[in-house]
Amino acid sequence: MPTVSVNLKDCSYDILVEQGVLHRAGELIKAAGIEGHAALITDANISLHYSDIVKSSLQAAGYKVSAHLIPPGETSKCMDQVQLLSRSLIEQHHDRSSFVVALGGGVVGDLAGFVASIFYRGLPCVQIPTTVVAQVDSAIGGKTGVNEPEGKNLIGSFHQPSLVISDPDTLLTLPDRVFHEGFAEVIKHAAIRDADMLGHLESMDPNNKSVDPELIARNAAIKARIVEEDEREQSGTRALLNFGHTVGHAIEASAEYGTLLHGEAISLGVRAALYLSEKVTGLKASYTERLLALHRHWNLPLVLETEISNDAIHTALSRDKKFKNGKRPFVLLCSPGDAVLSEEVTHDLINEAIDHIRTPIEGSVAA
Repeated sequence: MPTVSVNLKDCSYDILVEQGVLHRAGELIKAAGIEGHAALITDANISLHYSDIVKSSLQAAGYKVSAHLIPPGETSKCMDQVQLLSRSLIEQHHDRSSFVVALGGGVVGDLAGFVASIFYRGLPCVQIPTTVVAQVDSAIGGKTGVNEPEGKNLIGSFHQPSLVISDPDTLLTLPDRVFHEGFAEVIKHAAIRDADMLGHLESMDPNNKSVDPELIARNAAIKARIVEEDEREQSGTRALLNFGHTVGHAIEASAEYGTLLHGEAISLGVRAALYLSEKVTGLKASYTERLLALHRHWNLPLVLETEISNDAIHTALSRDKKFKNGKRPFVLLCSPGDAVLSEEVTHDLINEAIDHIRTPIEGSVAA
């Protein structure tokens, strides 16, 4: 079984990746030394496929389990759901000896992780991600939180999981659009830290949802190493994971949550970041074209056609958590696998980049 260790001073943990491992979740959680009453949090869609498997596995390992459902979709990442889940845990007699199991994609992981971080001032959390985005990115690193109308993930906490269990077989049941959007994060990892991965992604069939566990583990390792270097985003290293996310999150918020999937918004943000990279860091146009072609290969949008004004995007940008001391640092590329944090991106350049991603590209999907 590919295993990636996240080595942190006070809260190290393993990421386990294997096809069919969902059926062994309870056994693996027990082996990790996690005890108590299990609160299984998932959404209504994921529950149909996997809740019974995980619940049975937990019970077979000797755990008492309560199940807690949230509505599917980004709108569930809100404080109302935090309160509803917290009250549900109280009603099911959970206490500080309990632990949370987050079964689902990024929404479930972020929300359940945040509830775990604040319920009785903190419970252990096991992440069982079921989407590409969650398996390669959001379930790892301890960022939890919810959205507000003004922006994405504005309320949250750092709360590292105690264990991450990733079963690539869960990707087989994803809708095509949800499967493809996850590869925006995989392409991001290749762009900032692992240029050799680009060729592998170019050779893959985007219609084949059987993903090699080694690819999931390779991406998990990239995220793990960066988190180890800068767990709480203080040195700037972890900020490199935000390549494409600054403009992408602003578009996602401006378009109302749910209009664009996370990876689709990030794909648009990457196109903007590549444009800015050519202007500021001198990124070669040939590398830009290769990355854009890879996004097209994975059916990710590169053209912003929704009715969102530049002013609306700038307003969302001003609320970005990365906006500090009047400056808005951008992650830019210098060359394949070499990303930097720059504060040389002006308001006018951002406008140029937004206008640029409204420009059609032949053969590209529009958002």
